[in-house]
Amino acid sequence: PDAHKHYRRFQRKHIFLHLLVITSFLGLSLTGLPLKFSDQIWAKMLMNLYGGAPNAGLIHRICAGITFVYFGSAILMSIHFLFIRKDLKGNWLQRLFGPESLCPNLRDLQDVTGMVRWFLFKGAKPTFDRWTYWEKFDFLAVFWGMFAIGGSGLMLWFPEIFGIFLPGWAFNVATIIHSDEALLATGFIFTVHFFNTHGRPEKFPMDFVIFNGQMSKEEFIEERGDQWKRYEDEGITEKFKAEKPSGVLYDFLIKGFGFLALFTGIGLLLLMIYAFLVPK
Repeated sequence: PDAHKHYRRFQRKHIFLHLLVITSFLGLSLTGLPLKFSDQIWAKMLMNLYGGAPNAGLIHRICAGITFVYFGSAILMSIHFLFIRKDLKGNWLQRLFGPESLCPNLRDLQDVTGMVRWFLFKGAKPTFDRWTYWEKFDFLAVFWGMFAIGGSGLMLWFPEIFGIFLPGWAFNVATIIHSDEALLATGFIFTVHFFNTHGRPEKFPMDFVIFNGQMSKEEFIEERGDQWKRYEDEGITEKFKAEKPSGVLYDFLIKGFGFLALFTGIGLLLLMIYAFLVPK
């Protein structure tokens, strides 16, 4: 019943932060990859489009600043989730490993095993709770990326400050780490993350939930059956009912932005592959 009734999966703050992630990551990729593959014709064309390397560096640093903003917001939201929220049961440790948390737990091992069995036609496709194991991996990858890419980037951004207490060779190491880790992150996002999010048959060509925060009851039960059952047992399903749809104009504009970001990422991925296959 009411299969097309919509329920809210993400709040506006989650949507806004994800838009910051998309904007900053694409900006960093568009300005960083031409430097990584500076011998490629397409890299020189992009640099000319930006008006030269100084402008590309400025854009890169602005996007880096946005990255630190959303990372700091994620830290504050995590602290709020663990210690402040009143609608969650248990102490901080129970919340950390509970079903609403993005922290990996034993349930994820069961989900991974169930997915492998499903891949091999040995069992049914598992249903998930609020978060899948690949969503948790994506979230935690941000923390590793911030320490590796963000930390090395700060060293290269402010060498005078870090040079006070670090030797010169540390900046050579930071350059390698920043370049290679960024390449790894870019390749992962534009392949694994894009497929898991948008390329799966049930989502192709795009999973729109992160842009409007809503999903139908039918889709909710099919994808997050364990979460729906848990909410039903607690009697809180209607608490997440969407009051109204996001609207035609909003959907049109935000979907246009989403597809632009998706095609930009895929285009950069193809240019990266071309650079590896046809070195200059």
